[in-house]
Amino acid sequence: MKIDIKKYKHFSFDLWLTLIKSNPLFKKKRDILFREFFAIESNQESVSSTIRKYDVLCNKMSEKTGNHLDFHNIYYLILADLKINIDEISIERLDEFYNLSEQLFLENMPELVYPKISSLLLQIQSEEKTINILSNTAFIQGKSLRKIITFYELSDYFSFQLYSDETKISKPNKQFFECVIENANLFQTITKNDIVHIGDNKNADFDGAKNYGFNAILI
Repeated sequence: MKIDIKKYKHFSFDLWLTLIKSNPLFKKKRDILFREFFAIESNQESVSSTIRKYDVLCNKMSEKTGNHLDFHNIYYLILADLKINIDEISIERLDEFYNLSEQLFLENMPELVYPKISSLLLQIQSEEKTINILSNTAFIQGKSLRKIITFYELSDYFSFQLYSDETKISKPNKQFFECVIENANLFQTITKNDIVHIGDNKNADFDGAKNYGFNAILI
């Protein structure tokens, strides 16, 4: 990843497909666990395709509305589609499943998109500039993603991390980008034009940042 760091004072990074990419083994194992945990009669292929369908749909909905969709809601939609009586599934039961799926997530770690990303982050930090993560979330919450950042020893490079499940808003919502400048100004006085947001999604990352008044880089 090549960025002209001289041009900006603060660097905002998307996470998924910008800094990390999913381990395909995780999704396969999670889908198997989901079917077993909720005793779903549909075959494994149907379960996996239904999970994928709502993953894509809910991501699109978040981008359209700028509102975060809680993972409980997504799982209820999936279960109902798979003919499970959701009246019998409590929030606590979904949380229990989440904890088990997080274990799988951490056992099947996402990979770094750029294995040497730390050298870029170190260069930015060495010039006394600041960096953050700004990420939409769905099945995986911010608390779990922070563990990945820590695992790869990247935490110290980021002044703050913002996740949609914690703020209840998602990119390209202007309020989410506003959270970036508000937090960045806790460390130095900067304007919108001093900030660049870097991400892989044209609508959420590039257009969203540009519409708010940030600079943007699409990768």
